[in-house]
Order: sequence, then C-alpha cells, then structure tokens
Amino acid sequence: MAELHLTPEQEAEAQALFQRLKAAFEAEALQLARLLASKEDRHLLGATEFEVRDRVHRLGAHVLQTALAERKKGGIRGAAPTARTARERPSASPSAARRSSP
Repeated sequence: MAELHLTPEQEAEAQALFQRLKAAFEAEALQLARLLASKEDRHLLGATEFEVRDRVHRLGAHVLQTALAERKKGGIRGAAPTARTARERPSASPSAARRSSP
C-alpha cells in the first residue's frame, strides 16, 4: 500500500486513533501468535486460516467502529459534499437498453 500524504489535522487524527487502537492491536496480535504457535505445520491452512481471517476481520470492524465513534464525538468537519443528480434512470433489464427493430 502506498504511503498516504495527510494534512497536519488528518495526521493528528490518525495518531489519536492509533493510540486508542494500539492496545487492541497488540492483544489480538498476541492471540494470533498463540493460535499459530499452537498448530503444527500441517494444520496452519484450512480451519486455522479461516480463524485467523475471522479474527482480523473482527479487528477491522473494531477499527471502523472506533473511528466512527471518534468522529461522532468531534462533530462533522466541514460541509459534506453534495451528490450528483442522475440524468436518467437506468434500465431494469439489460435487454431494455437494446430495442429490437421491426
């Protein structure tokens, strides 16, 4: 992943979020290391692989929840951008786009 270039405000937010998440990251890393250490080589893939993926996915969900909670506490920064208006409604079926000629 390429390094992100943040504004000073964004970097401050990132550092604060990292400090709030660091303990959860370390605790999960230790649990993952213990899980992997407890398995023989032939058992690392399959069920163990899926358990690792599930745990990392839950950690990612925790990261998103924490970020959203922090932003909610701080309020919205700036105005939200407006969405473009759709020109036409898309067709409900792919065949409707192609009209048959008589």
